[in-house]
Amino acid sequence: MRTFFRLQLAALALIGVGSATGCIDSLEPDVGPLIRESCFDEDSNPDVAVSYSEQIVPLLFETPTAGCLECHAPNAPTPEGYLISGLDVSSYNALRSGGNIAGTSVIIPGQPCESILLQKTAAGPPFGGRMTLNRRPVLSDEQTQLLHDWIVEGAQNN
Repeated sequence: MRTFFRLQLAALALIGVGSATGCIDSLEPDVGPLIRESCFDEDSNPDVAVSYSEQIVPLLFETPTAGCLECHAPNAPTPEGYLISGLDVSSYNALRSGGNIAGTSVIIPGQPCESILLQKTAAGPPFGGRMTLNRRPVLSDEQTQLLHDWIVEGAQNN
């Protein structure tokens, strides 16, 4: 029993020495820095305005791969997204009001890179899962760019 106790003490001492000298860090895998998609608060086509009613509503409501309304509305068929986050996308005003978690940071007019809606629908969200859950792919690159440009342009109800 004493031998076992001494071995434990010796192991702890080695760990203490190793961590003090930085050797323990070398036991971790080198996976490199966290990679996040590049995002710029610039309109990809400033000459063409994005319409909320004609382009964003169909994108959020009707897109087979997105369909945010399926989960993010009080009367949604599967209202988990609404119940968990409080985010209601059933109208412009509800969407702009934000949710319980992200608040009005869901959409920050002129700042798509800081807007939670774009972060959660783009590849590699900074927290939580990518929306929509359990459906891949979510938005195409073109659809993500459309959402991005709408936010850059002020996220207008047009």
